[in-house]
Amino acid sequence: MNRRGSGRKPQPEKVRKLVFEILTEVNHRDGYSNLILPKALGESEFDVRDRAFATELLYGTLRMQGRHDYLLKQVIDRPLAEVDHGIVDIARLAIHQLFEMRVPTHAAVSESVELGRAVLGESKAAFLNAILRKLSSQSLSEWMNTSDKIEDPVARLAIQHSHPEWIVSAYWDLLKDFHLVEAELAANNQAASPTYVTWPGKSEVKEFLTLGGAQTPYSPYGIKIDQAPAQMELIRTRKAGIQDEGSQLVAHLFYQAAQGAESILDICAGPGGKAALLSHLAARDGKSFVGNEISSKRAELVKQVTANHDVWVGDGRRISERGINFDAVLADVPCTGIGALRRRPEVRWRRKVSDLRELTQLQSELIDSAISVTNPGGIFGYATCSPHFAETSAQMTMLHKRHPYMESIAVLPLLPEGLKNANRDDALSLWTSRHNTDAMFLALFRKKG
Repeated sequence: MNRRGSGRKPQPEKVRKLVFEILTEVNHRDGYSNLILPKALGESEFDVRDRAFATELLYGTLRMQGRHDYLLKQVIDRPLAEVDHGIVDIARLAIHQLFEMRVPTHAAVSESVELGRAVLGESKAAFLNAILRKLSSQSLSEWMNTSDKIEDPVARLAIQHSHPEWIVSAYWDLLKDFHLVEAELAANNQAASPTYVTWPGKSEVKEFLTLGGAQTPYSPYGIKIDQAPAQMELIRTRKAGIQDEGSQLVAHLFYQAAQGAESILDICAGPGGKAALLSHLAARDGKSFVGNEISSKRAELVKQVTANHDVWVGDGRRISERGINFDAVLADVPCTGIGALRRRPEVRWRRKVSDLRELTQLQSELIDSAISVTNPGGIFGYATCSPHFAETSAQMTMLHKRHPYMESIAVLPLLPEGLKNANRDDALSLWTSRHNTDAMFLALFRKKG
């Protein structure tokens, strides 16, 4: 480790410096880790081991940031908001290496201080050094002992499993069992390996099986295989994609319910996972498919994966202005995204319970718009990547009040064999801890003629 006056230029380890820069972008400039990190690694000269280290360090630190902050508050005598955010972020990275990764204590401390010296300056690095020396003097379980004394189970689980209290409360409202809540929180903190999806007409499951893959238990299109996307020719040539099995199931069940439909609309199609699968199914069966996306940039991404079908750019709430109706409409609406926390770790810290009012209003408006362009006798599907009651069951209750002619379709008869405890009333309700998928929700309706 450098000492004051040594004369040597700081040379922080390159991987840690990159991760710090991305963490800063995510925590303070609203960047998205799942977009920034792959691009940065693709442009780097890091080997496979360094890339794996960077991935585990960034995503892991973001997931466990709440618990890391709980430890920091025990050794810093002022609110973290009053501490330089660079010091806090480097300390978070160091804590993750100390207690969550197989990094020797000396390396976790010294490399982090060296990084601080390079990007923050000598005085801040000295403060960082004092913090990390103190933290490394005890084990994680010793630092966490105080959390066991917290009587409120919501507050206790929020700290121990690094989630905001409002998300813990939301799980409790639905599950009514703190053992189930804790299982879901723990599942959110496990890294998710990529799930691949075959696109009918372009690829088949057996092509992945010959490469050593295994079919997913519920989706007929899903594959798990221990290969990076960049290594897969089927992915590079856009004959298959990457899509969580829960997301695949939403598209699959919606398409099953809409077997008689000749025209299909995905009213919120970006970034394109469900739209890609639906469009290829429609192309295989001679049906028409249209995707709609409000963002022109995301619409371009959808166009790349939707089998040459039309992709409109526009606000889904004004879709009726086009004067075209459809036999089946899917509204995979913007939501809090708390059903995908294992894959989008920063969402838990970025979303607030106060976001629900604006989001649920938008969801209601999209529901009304989608139903307005659904033909009589047609199918409407409402999907979220969130299990939150306000975004799911409450929306369905309000839908029935506003549109009494919409008839619920029970999802249970459509579920694949072996998929258990996956429904809430008539709707699909997946849980990460139970099904090893994102916690997706799908409600299906038929519009009475």
